[in-house]
Order: sequence, then structure tokens, then C-alpha cells
Amino acid sequence: MAVELIYETHATTTDNEAGIATGRLPGRLSERGRRQARELGERRRGQDIAAVYTSDLHRAVETAALAFPDGRPPVHRDPRLRECDYGALNGGPAELVAAQRLRRVDEPFPGGGQSYRQVLAATDALLHDLAGRWDGRRVLLIAHSANRWALACLLGGVPLTESLRAPFVWQPGWTYTLPGDWPGPDGGSARPWAVSS
Repeated sequence: MAVELIYETHATTTDNEAGIATGRLPGRLSERGRRQARELGERRRGQDIAAVYTSDLHRAVETAALAFPDGRPPVHRDPRLRECDYGALNGGPAELVAAQRLRRVDEPFPGGGQSYRQVLAATDALLHDLAGRWDGRRVLLIAHSANRWALACLLGGVPLTESLRAPFVWQPGWTYTLPGDWPGPDGGSARPWAVSS
């Protein structure tokens, strides 16, 4: 058996529109973003989704609340789906954060931030829980760009550095298959953050 994972990015924020990298700050949806969130709910209705897991950062929680205002499917907030912590650059210019991405694969962002491999580790821990709880079901994730890159690496086999180099191209969701006995992408002998990419 397996879990069908659907990943959707949170809707557009006022920071997105202003060229700001929100990072671990809460963020708020813009008017356009609120419309996108409602469209996400319409797009996913009737798809037999067992549960929604969202980052606990406000912009993702707001997206889920607008998409599923009646609380069905049930929405679970999970801090393992938070955006990468940009440290001193949380709330800084998006161009500056983007210019540093490849340097932050293993080395955390300055000022108490994270590395992208730390995001991979958190995502892997979440996948273990989802595989054990939702085997044979469909689960929707609402999160951030770093989480999408982590899923592409862990479940899609895309090297992390390749994802970090690519420009963001929005689409209405990404679908992944999570094996019900998820051992990790390499059978559990090593994790991708321990392997050069």
C-alpha cells in the first residue's frame, strides 16, 4: 500500500507581492492569495482527501482555513512543514535569500537560521508519521517552497541542489507516492542529507 500525497503551496502573500522572503515570520495572504486559497478548496473538493496537513505558519494556516472552511477534511497543523528559517534574513529581500540558497544546503542561514538539509530531515520525519497513519489514503499538504524541494528530493529523486537552482514555477499541486512502509529514499541505510548532491 501507499499514501498519495498532494502538495500545494500556500497562497500568495503580501510579502510575495512586495518581494520579501517571509521565512519563519507568519505572513498574511493578499486579496489575490485569499482568492487562490478558495480556488484551491474548489479544485480539491470531491477528491476523497482523508486529511490536510499544513505548516503552522499563519499564511499556510490561513490558506487551509479559506480552502476548507467547514473543517472537512480535518486540518492538522505541523511545525515540520514550516518554511526554512532564514535567520537574520527572515523578512528580508527575496532576491538576497535566493542568491544564498546554494550556500545554505549544509550551512545554516546566519543569525540562527536553518540549512536546507535540516528541512529535509524534518520532512522525512513527517513522512514516516504519514506513512504509518494514512496508508492507502490520500493526504493534502499545504506548505512552502523548501518543503516542495524536500518532497522532490525525498520522493521524486531530484537532487536538492537542482531544485534550489530552478526558478519557482507555480502549478496547481504536485502529486507524490509515499510507500506505506517508508524507509526513506535509499532503503534506510543513509539519508539524502548525508549524501553529496
